[in-house]
Parts: sequence; structure tokens; C-alpha cells
Amino acid sequence: MNLKRTHAIARKEFLHILRDSRSLIMALALPLLMILLFGYALTLDVDRIPTLVYDLDNSVESRELVSLFEGSRYFLITGVTDNYTDVEKKIDRDECILCIAIPQDYSRELHSGRAPQVQLILDGSDSNTASIALGYANSILQSFGQNIRTEAQDRRGGMRANPPMSSRLRVWYNSDLKSKNYIIPGLIALILMIIGAILTSLTLAREWEMGTMEQLLSTPLRPAEIALGKMSAYFILGVVDLVFTIVVGVFIFEVPQRGSYVFLAITGSLFLIGALFWGILLSALSKSQLMAYQLAMLTSFLPAFILSGFLFAIENMPLPIQVVTYLFPTRYFVTILKGIFLRGVGMEILYLEVGMLVVYAALVFLLATKKVSRKVA
Repeated sequence: MNLKRTHAIARKEFLHILRDSRSLIMALALPLLMILLFGYALTLDVDRIPTLVYDLDNSVESRELVSLFEGSRYFLITGVTDNYTDVEKKIDRDECILCIAIPQDYSRELHSGRAPQVQLILDGSDSNTASIALGYANSILQSFGQNIRTEAQDRRGGMRANPPMSSRLRVWYNSDLKSKNYIIPGLIALILMIIGAILTSLTLAREWEMGTMEQLLSTPLRPAEIALGKMSAYFILGVVDLVFTIVVGVFIFEVPQRGSYVFLAITGSLFLIGALFWGILLSALSKSQLMAYQLAMLTSFLPAFILSGFLFAIENMPLPIQVVTYLFPTRYFVTILKGIFLRGVGMEILYLEVGMLVVYAALVFLLATKKVSRKVA
């Protein structure tokens, strides 16, 4: 491989990037727009759940129970009703997700030591939100009921009864349990994969459509020099996009970055190289800009979004799908990013994922160079 010829191809491609101002602005602005849009719009947090109260007991205890829901950040009391018909109408109109129905004998049952029945009416059309809301509501009900029974027992026995067991919760790595701390690192991998594949997917296809590929093939340039030269020009853009996404994640979304920036730069560059060579391979295979663009979107966005562990836990997928996820580099880079950002780990833990990125980048480079034929026909 001749470095001078490779540099010449890289310089030619870089000048083309600078002349095409619209594509340059798009390549720099699109990642910023995507991380801001996805970062603000995409959230797994369930809070301020619209809640309706149906209190038939209207006692001190029932009002105290309602006040616990009002004081929780997970629930938003939107109103009080006195009949089930109103509950049904409000759920049908999407005005509430949860209704707390307190029976008439709630306080009496509670003080007698028996377990009162509080009905929770949920809108199950969104099963995930309904399940989470049910868990939050049950936690409040059980805690409140236990406190009332303990106080009643204290008054009857003249001494305070200590609970037989207590628990202390400690959450590592994401102590606030904010979904953005989990989502933003995965978004960086998603954006780099999409942008990297799209940027280079049009390079060789454009040469074929403009009729300049024949001129390149008639020169002493080797396929590896063509692929590496074109990748190098877009690698600079990719690094700028990587810096943009990291800065937005750390300083705007305030995602903790506990690991090494050097390790983050190295692994990000490895992943970016693989994504860029993947776009070149698609461009060489299709020889059509439209087809190359469609293939780049199809093979970058969908696997990165669904099969990388970005949003959906891989261990919950069917076994054949879990096996398929090993074929996509975003699976390894998402693991690396979450390890760097949230856990602060490095090569001593993530060596396998880093090794897979190296293998992927080398494999795609070899396939791309093999496909860049030196023959016109």
C-alpha cells in the first residue's frame, strides 16, 4: 500500500466534502439534531401519572392515604369523583391512567387489624406504564397500611413494636434511576452507526454514476488505497460528530462520565472506522446512490435500535435473536459506552468488546477492498 496515493484519494474526497456545503452542514447538524431530539423525546421514566380519587370512606385515614399519592412525584391527582361512571368516562378520554377507589369501611378495617381492600383501576392500553404505575401504587399502599397497623398496635400494647427486618436500598452507577443516563450513551452509538454508514455509502456509488470510477481504476491505485483514502476523509467528520454527541450528553443532559476520555476516544474511533467501511462496502455492492443510501439506513438504524441492547434487553429476546445480535458492532459499542459513562470501567473489563470492534473493522475493510474491483465490467 502506497501512503502517498492513499493521501491523494483522501485529499480529493475531503475537497469534495468542502465543496458540497449542504452535505457538510447536514453531516455536522444531523447528529446534533438527533441526540437533542431523541434525548428529550425518548424517555423510559414513568412519573406524574394522571390519577383520579374515588373516596367513599372520606375519613382521616383515607385522606392521609390520598395525601401520600399527592406527595409522590410518580402521581398527579387530577380530580375527585363520586361514581364509577365518571371513572370510566375519564379513562376513555385519556384524562387519567389510574383511579384509587377507597371503600366505605376502609378506616374501620384498618384499625381492626384486618387488611382493607383498596381498588386500583388502571388503563391497560399501555401495558408498560400500567405495570409500573401498579408497582408504585402497591408500594405506597403497603407502606401506609403497615405504618397504621404498627401505630395501632403501639397504642394497644403501650410500647413501640420494631419491625423484624428493615432494608436499605443502595443503587450503584445510576443512583437517581434516570432513564436518560441509560439512553444517551446508547444514542451515541446509534447516531455514529447511522451517520458513519450514510456518509460513505454514497462515495463509490457516486463515482460509478458520474463515470469517474473508470478513471480511478485506470490509475495505479489499489482497492485498499481507494477504500482507506475515502474512509480517512469522512473519518474526520465522524470524529467531529463523536465530540458533538459526547459534549451534548455530558454538558446538556448531564450524563455522568466516570471513565477515561482517552479510552472513549479510542473505542469510538474503532467503531467509527467499522461503520465507515461498512458504508463503503454497501456503496461498492450497489453502485447506485439511492440503493446504497437505502441499504445504509436499513442495515444501520434497525439493528442499532433494536438488536444492540440500546433500549431492549438482549437477555429477554428469543435465543435465536440473541445469537444474531453478536453480528452487529453496536451491541459491543453500547456495552462499552455504558461501561465508560456509568461504571467508569476500562480495558480490564471491556477487552472482549474492544477486540470484537477490532475484528469487525478489519473484516469489513477486507470485504470492502475485495469488492472494489479494478475492472470496469
